[in-house]
Amino acid sequence: MRRGGRWWRRLTAARATRGWASGVWSCGIARTECYSWKSSRRQGTVSELARALKISSDDVLQYFRDGRRVSFIVERRLAAEVLDGTLPDSEGAAFDVMNGEGRMWEVRSITRNGIYFCPSWMVGSGRQFEVGGFLQKLEQIDGYVLADIELFPDIPFWTVPVSIVRDWWHSGRLGSASKVTRRKALDLLRKA
Repeated sequence: MRRGGRWWRRLTAARATRGWASGVWSCGIARTECYSWKSSRRQGTVSELARALKISSDDVLQYFRDGRRVSFIVERRLAAEVLDGTLPDSEGAAFDVMNGEGRMWEVRSITRNGIYFCPSWMVGSGRQFEVGGFLQKLEQIDGYVLADIELFPDIPFWTVPVSIVRDWWHSGRLGSASKVTRRKALDLLRKA
């Protein structure tokens, strides 16, 4: 995400007033960026959603902390409010969001079960990881936006250039199938 030739370090005041806050987490990260959707009314947000959806507050938390379900909402908010971008025409595209400068970003959720960096077609029952497909994925995108949905309704997220993910892979820090635990993911982000 480049703004005026520099890595985007801060959100605009307009974005901050729409529910975004920067620097919520002191990441200590030089090459990645950390921001957060910060809910000023944490319980109010959950109970309001529960009432609107006619489900329990526990069900709201379960749904919004499940990466398979909430990813569609997170991708749309990031596209509109952070990346000034668009979603691809097809769900099968190599990226989730194209920013206003034509850079392609993959959005991933950090859940209680961790996070994977390989293409989604390699994840799930009966599917398997392929190194070649993973490395090809890294060639097709400019980076990842990693959203920690476990803290919903506050959602910290980081922009991570693909070069950092490639370094994590080649140094063995992503394991043998590009999936790491939540703790490991947060540790990698702190040390990036």
